[in-house]
Amino acid sequence: MPKRKFGWTGVEVPVVGQGTWMIEGNTAPVASRRHAVEALRLGLDLGLTHIDTAEMYGNGRVEEIVAEAVAGRREQVFLVSKVLPSNASYEGTIAACRRSLKRLRTEWLDLYLLHWPSGYYPIKETMRAMEKLADDGLIRFIGVSNFDVAQLEEAQQALSKYRIACNQVPYNLSDRQVELDLLPYCADRHIAVVGYSPFGHGYYFPSPGSRQGQLLADIGRRHGRTPRQVVLNYLIRHPETFTIPKARRPEHVIENSRGAGWSLTEKDIAAIDRAFPL
Repeated sequence: MPKRKFGWTGVEVPVVGQGTWMIEGNTAPVASRRHAVEALRLGLDLGLTHIDTAEMYGNGRVEEIVAEAVAGRREQVFLVSKVLPSNASYEGTIAACRRSLKRLRTEWLDLYLLHWPSGYYPIKETMRAMEKLADDGLIRFIGVSNFDVAQLEEAQQALSKYRIACNQVPYNLSDRQVELDLLPYCADRHIAVVGYSPFGHGYYFPSPGSRQGQLLADIGRRHGRTPRQVVLNYLIRHPETFTIPKARRPEHVIENSRGAGWSLTEKDIAAIDRAFPL
C-alpha cells in the first residue's frame, strides 16, 4: 500500500486506511466481533495500517475490537480516535482520551480528533486539553473532524503551541463539497484531509446499470480494477487526501487495498468530474 506524508507532520501514512464505524455489526455479537477483528487484521497484512475509530462507535465496543486486532502490532499502526463534543470540556477531553487509551490497550494515540464542532464547550477549552494530552505524550497529533474552513481556523487559533494536523470529512463522488474551499485551504497549510464514507452510504453508490455506474465500470476495465477501486483512486488523487473505507468482509478488504498503487489518466478524471459534478 503506497504511503504519503500526513500533511505537515512528515509521518508516512497509507493513502487507503480502515474505517470502523458500525464494524461491530448489529446481530450475533460474538461472530460479528470475530469477523471484524479478522477483517482489520487482514487489512494490516495488506498495508492498510491507518485505523480510524472513535469513542462513539458502539459506545466504546469498536475501540475494544480495534485493540484486539492490533495486539502485538501496535508499532505498525497509525491509530486514530475521537472525542465526542458532549465530552469535550477540558477535563472531559482528557478523561475521554484516557478511556479510549484503556479500551484500545495502548499508551498513546497517533492522532486524536474532536468528532465534530461542539455546541457544548468553547473550542479553546477543548484545544487546551488537546495540548495537555500532547504535552503528556498521550497523543502525537491534534486534529478535528467535520469542520469547515472558519471552524478550522478557529481551532487553530485556539492552539498556543501545536498545529492542527488533520481534518476528517465526508468525501465521496456524491459529496465533493470539500474540493470547493476546504481542500485548497488545507493544501496551502499542509493539513491532511481524511475522507470518510468514500462510497457514500450504500444507496448513494451508482448502480451498475446507471450511466454513472457504467462509466466507473468502463474505466475500471481499462485498468483491470473494480468500480469501487476506481472511486478510491479518484479520491486520493490530491496530495493531501487520504481515505478510510470500512470493510467487514475479507473480499472487501482486499478490494479496498487495490484502490491505490496505480493511477487514473487525466481523461479518466475529467470523465468522472463530468459525471459527478460538484
